[in-house]
Amino acid sequence: MKRISFLLVVTGLLWLPLAAVAGTASAKPADPNPSAKKLCETVSMITGVAISPMLGVSAVGAYDYYQAKTPEEKANLPWFANPLFWVPAMLLVGACFLKDSAGIVIPTALKKPFDVAETAEHKISGLVATGAFVPIAASIFHAPAQTSASLAAMGFATIDLHWFYNALMVPVAMAAFFIVFLASNAINILILLSPFTTVDAALKAFRTAILASVAGTSFVNPWIGLIWALIVILISYLIAGWSFRLSHFGLVFIWDFFTGRKGRFKPDAKENKMFLGRQIEKTPTRTYGKLARNDKGELVFNYRPWLVLPPRTLILPAGNYEAGRGLFYSEILRVEGDSAKTVILLPPRYRGHEEEIAKIYQFAGVRDVGIRAAWAWFKSLFGSGKTATA
Repeated sequence: MKRISFLLVVTGLLWLPLAAVAGTASAKPADPNPSAKKLCETVSMITGVAISPMLGVSAVGAYDYYQAKTPEEKANLPWFANPLFWVPAMLLVGACFLKDSAGIVIPTALKKPFDVAETAEHKISGLVATGAFVPIAASIFHAPAQTSASLAAMGFATIDLHWFYNALMVPVAMAAFFIVFLASNAINILILLSPFTTVDAALKAFRTAILASVAGTSFVNPWIGLIWALIVILISYLIAGWSFRLSHFGLVFIWDFFTGRKGRFKPDAKENKMFLGRQIEKTPTRTYGKLARNDKGELVFNYRPWLVLPPRTLILPAGNYEAGRGLFYSEILRVEGDSAKTVILLPPRYRGHEEEIAKIYQFAGVRDVGIRAAWAWFKSLFGSGKTATA
């Protein structure tokens, strides 16, 4: 129901100006008038920038700069159209392209630090664009004179509602941008965590293809571009929870790895922050929360959906648990006979603290987990693993 409501809001906000300008135009639907065309192109632009914020913002800025003909027009351009921004940004994008082009032949150990830097850049530029670029881009959805005339044609001659529409459209545009950015950022995290350079290349090619399709369809026909952009937004919305959990998972792992947090970390005697390693009941993979034991001796996982919603509690299935000591990160395993299933993923800060974790939670012991689990680990990134309900 929430998803349907969101889509109805987006559709309604887009329909109002499109219907208005269509009502006052003689152009055919395949050839929209300038107002409708501008709206279609803006939706496509925001979607494309969300996929690759640094490239998108700098490309839009360069385009706007060269479209300005006079010094006065250039002086009134927004911040991202200043050459002091988009020239260095383009150089940074070019450096990332060179890194990706040579990615297959560069050893993974040498390439990953650059992937970390690109992931950090992607996250920072995306968050900055959400608050500093999208409101400016969304504000061009209205042109007061044209909007007033269009609203008059719809029966609102005495009411100037362009400010009201803009007040509604900007936050909706920011929300749409953010969910597409989350999906794009999830691809970055998959690239960073994947141990295979060929998989890295395939994921980057997929993301580039989506970006090119958004720009290409908008160039060929604004209406087709609008429809495809809305499809991308819809798909991103449907996987937003998965994207958010994976993005947070990657952020915590990057922070722990490259700040050496394990050297200054000590596990708490009662509860510790961890990630769920597989779906249990309705709680999805990579949910972030705190593991503890309740008064009955049961293992309980306390978490907040989206990190801020009301708290929930998941009781883990009863069984024999052990701490798994890994090369890059450790796990908590549920042992059933000769098999051991990953239930909890421990951030890198827990490396070297497996014995303490086993003692705190009264586990049966500690075992090594190695490269043999690499393929299963990779599949778990897509949330394919499930375990029995309690």
